[in-house]
Amino acid sequence: MKPKAVFNWSSGKDSALALYKVLQENRIEVTTLLTSINKEFQRISMHGVHVSLLEKQAESLGLPLIKMELPKEPSMEEYRELMNKTMSEIKAMGVTQSIFGDIFLEDLRKYREEQLQSIGMEAVFPLWNKNTTELIHEFLDLGFKTVVTCVNETYLDKSFAGRIIDRDFIRDLPENVDPCGENGEFHTFTFDGPIFKEPVQFEIGETVKKTYPKPKADGKDQEEEYIFWFCDLKLK
Repeated sequence: MKPKAVFNWSSGKDSALALYKVLQENRIEVTTLLTSINKEFQRISMHGVHVSLLEKQAESLGLPLIKMELPKEPSMEEYRELMNKTMSEIKAMGVTQSIFGDIFLEDLRKYREEQLQSIGMEAVFPLWNKNTTELIHEFLDLGFKTVVTCVNETYLDKSFAGRIIDRDFIRDLPENVDPCGENGEFHTFTFDGPIFKEPVQFEIGETVKKTYPKPKADGKDQEEEYIFWFCDLKLK
């Protein structure tokens, strides 16, 4: 009997490739998708994708969707409490594993593992330590299609938001940007590929600027900001 797992679905390319690999291996039964949503805006945290598109994704993937609604600016404690409550409820359904699309962020992996271990669940990382250049080319070779929904201006300018990821996109990336955006340089929405029954139809909307305060460094009074550009996608 295969172990049951929940898949932590971001809506982006790493999630899509990780889910593809899990389904191909067929050693784990993926029972549901889990996505964190900003309750006020009804959008996926960090990716900025509206919940209507997320729901269409889940429908095309043929998997149930659990939406974990977060307050506008949750503290780490609030996030931890909500996640533990949600995962405990999922565990009660016979789920023993939680799958992530993370590739090489050690601190994040350790945090996820510790949180899950505290409630008796196991973390699974299908893409862990894979070469990110090879992964993005594998993603494209498999026929996946994804659009950039958010860029961090520290790494990329506004023009990258709203672009479809293809070979030209990869060539255009600056040398200091990971081709999978694993350091938070950009986020995506995957709308077609071998695990989808049909493409998710959408239109490109406006690109908007959002700023977020950086944590203050010791001895600094001024407040610096992160600048992100979000490309809005509208469901057709």
